[in-house]
Amino acid sequence: MQDCGFTRENKWFRYRAAAIIIEEDCALFAGNEIDNYYYSIGGGVHVGETSEKAVKREVLEETGVEYEIERLAVVHENFFNENQGTLKGMDCHEISMYYLMKPRGTKQLNSDSYSQGVRETMHWIPIKDLDKYKAFPTFLKEYLSKEHAGIEHIITDERK
Repeated sequence: MQDCGFTRENKWFRYRAAAIIIEEDCALFAGNEIDNYYYSIGGGVHVGETSEKAVKREVLEETGVEYEIERLAVVHENFFNENQGTLKGMDCHEISMYYLMKPRGTKQLNSDSYSQGVRETMHWIPIKDLDKYKAFPTFLKEYLSKEHAGIEHIITDERK
């Protein structure tokens, strides 16, 4: 299936669905052996797919576990261009739907995930220590430190 996104010259756009998974005051992030940072669980929404289906599919692919959606929490508009790897030199614009997933009461996962041929690893990061990690999106540290109701719209512009 094709993701909703495109590249034109040095411009890159993606529509993404992502999960906020919290267990025992820790948030779940992914990492890999190429990138020097952690990132939220999720991925591109396929053409013709709802963001709800996409987040459930991505969570299962990355964690090996079926999480249920609690609610849509954040609509995130993200602009960035300090890139390494496949996005080096690109001016990036990403729109993500962040879903809060229902806790399962365990950190046990069954992950065997690869992204673009690179093995991904799952990391439970204590929410109180998130500022000690290079973790994206950057809004999550502050967001997770407070109670929320409804859907929030957050814009992050990290273009240099």
